[in-house]
Amino acid sequence: MARPKSAAPKTFTIAPVSEAPRDVAADAGYEHADTVCHVLHAGLRDGRCCATRPRSRRASGPGGHLREVSPFRSLGRLLKSVAVVLLGAFLCGPAFAAVQRPNVLFIIADDLTATALSCYGNTVCRTPNLDRLAARGMRFTRAFCNATYCGPSRASFMSGYYPHATGVLGYTSPRPQIGDRATWSQHFKHAGYHAVRVSKIFHMGVPGGVEVDNDGADDPASWTEKFNSPGPEWKAKGDGETLEGNPDGKRPVVGGNTFVVVEAEGDDLVHSDGKTAAKAVALIGELAGRPQPFFLAVGFVRPHVPFVAPAGYFEAFKPYEKMALPPKRPGAWDSIPKAGINYKTSANMKMDERRQKKAVGGYYGAVTYMDAQVGKVLDALERSGQVDNTIVIFTSDHGYHLGEHDFWAKVSLREESAKVPLIIAAPGKRPGVSDALVELIDLYPTTARLCGLEVPARLQGKDIGPLLDDPRRRVRDTAFCVAPSSKGFLLRDDRWAFIQYAEDASAGVELYDLHADPRQFINLAQSPAHAATVAAWKGRLAEMLAAVRRNDLAP
Repeated sequence: MARPKSAAPKTFTIAPVSEAPRDVAADAGYEHADTVCHVLHAGLRDGRCCATRPRSRRASGPGGHLREVSPFRSLGRLLKSVAVVLLGAFLCGPAFAAVQRPNVLFIIADDLTATALSCYGNTVCRTPNLDRLAARGMRFTRAFCNATYCGPSRASFMSGYYPHATGVLGYTSPRPQIGDRATWSQHFKHAGYHAVRVSKIFHMGVPGGVEVDNDGADDPASWTEKFNSPGPEWKAKGDGETLEGNPDGKRPVVGGNTFVVVEAEGDDLVHSDGKTAAKAVALIGELAGRPQPFFLAVGFVRPHVPFVAPAGYFEAFKPYEKMALPPKRPGAWDSIPKAGINYKTSANMKMDERRQKKAVGGYYGAVTYMDAQVGKVLDALERSGQVDNTIVIFTSDHGYHLGEHDFWAKVSLREESAKVPLIIAAPGKRPGVSDALVELIDLYPTTARLCGLEVPARLQGKDIGPLLDDPRRRVRDTAFCVAPSSKGFLLRDDRWAFIQYAEDASAGVELYDLHADPRQFINLAQSPAHAATVAAWKGRLAEMLAAVRRNDLAP
């Protein structure tokens, strides 16, 4: 196991069992060296500590006869003994009794835009459970995914490498590229954590993978245990309608990556996310009673299409005609390259205004269902008594368009698709709001540092832990995100969002002044007044890609 580099602020660095404290204690002749070491490794859950006492040791003398050896036969040994006694006294004291490595509860939604959450300002879609998590955690307003669709995004934050470092630009596991290097959860597993996956963490097809109950692009080495949550998805009994590619209303409810709303019969447990929450609740109850810390990754598949949930979750958004569509600017597509027009639009989906409004209401219904399942998991954590010793993280794999620019779904590199909700509630940290630029790839090094684990130097993310103490700080100047299917790259700072298609920019560029144009209506890339700005950003992007490719994976 790796030795922690330094103690986290206001906590104790916990040494693995196999390292020096055990050797010192045993060498000094202490009978309960394993006990001392175990306390160092995992802390005490019940406030008790076994006393240590010196004992005689037996060693082989001449001719193989046993002889008694005093543990205090030398000054050096005496000093070691005194040190261990003092250490034991400290470990048995009240200051250490409740100290242990924090658990990690990682909760991730699928295809969730931050703009759908009430803690991020939505006044129509209420998410009370995420609101209460945000009320006790740090809510990040400018968190970005590292790829704008599921496969490369999840492979990136789980491996600790950017997509263009591993070359995982599709829907595969990063394991062939990273070899025996530890993924995020595997790093915790190697440090003695019980690492568990429930449902979708690495890529898993939705709805297809949920219907047939498979592991998708999961990485078995990352987990101590893993559980899937099959569900009926678009086949659920209830009132369903296909909104996409159905202008005459004759198309039945279908599967695949299709905008479908199903107001389903039955309760929460009929569906995948209800089963995921129930399993997570059971696991928290089980794992909380163990001395071993846990890394529990809980993946919810909503609000990914189909927008399916028990019928009651849709009532707040009916009639769907009352749903508001985002403001649009006539001719907004005229100044952007073809590669910048998203793969799903109101036009190519053949969705009229009625269907667009129902799509928004259906999405909100799926979000409120997901929020209710998050609430069950948070309740279980509170009942377990581990809430004050657990780092809770909530996010999504990427954002989502709900009609902005007449775009729908993911892939686009505009703010709605590239930004993600991110809430981190950590023991001993005050709640707050941070406007700092952060990325999902930062979660691996941040949690490792917070838990007193070694932070591998190879990781390409940054430790954003300092922001939990001071949200006004900054850890990075830019955020970097990619859309491999369109060969798109986003690099943005506090003011500018620069988007380039193809590494040589041959498929076009976009430039937005986020201070003057936060909705990104006006592409300034072709403006002569901004030619120098565009040239500078092209250079910065080239430097970023070169830095990403300088890594220990290179042959």
